[in-house]
Amino acid sequence: MINNVVLTGRLTKDMEVKYTNSGKAVASSSVAVQRQYSNANGEHESDFINFVIWGKSAENMANMTAKGSMIGLEGSMQTRSYENNQGQKVYVTEVNVRNFSLLESKEQTEQRKQGGQGNFSQGNNFNQPHGNFNQQQAQSQQQGGFNQQPQQGAYSPKQMFGTPENFESQLPF
Repeated sequence: MINNVVLTGRLTKDMEVKYTNSGKAVASSSVAVQRQYSNANGEHESDFINFVIWGKSAENMANMTAKGSMIGLEGSMQTRSYENNQGQKVYVTEVNVRNFSLLESKEQTEQRKQGGQGNFSQGNNFNQPHGNFNQQQAQSQQQGGFNQQPQQGAYSPKQMFGTPENFESQLPF
């Protein structure tokens, strides 16, 4: 069976890291993902998709992003439930993130964290049907390269993507 989710979008709020009783980091947020088709007014609407990320990856992602950051997420869809204060069962569907990618420069993220509007022209095509991410991917394929990542500033691959060893310890079961 296949349960694989790949999303590209913008963070809707700053991430907040919490810790379980056993000390494992967990962060959750949502990402705004633009639909590829337009509505009757010719505007592209967005879906707001909740996600959760665990362990060192959660800490890294929270440190390296800010509200509005363009990110890529890869994981699986999951549904969990809990009982609220009124005794009702509540269901939550979210993406359990295995890997994330930063799709804008470190400088752009730092400007976001400082609250500056700045010029975010690189990678800020969220309201256009095919932004820089798709253009870079198409250019890469035309040049015979595959899966080339956009320039990421001063973050190392370990910080951006985590490590396979950490993944097993991040599983919630």
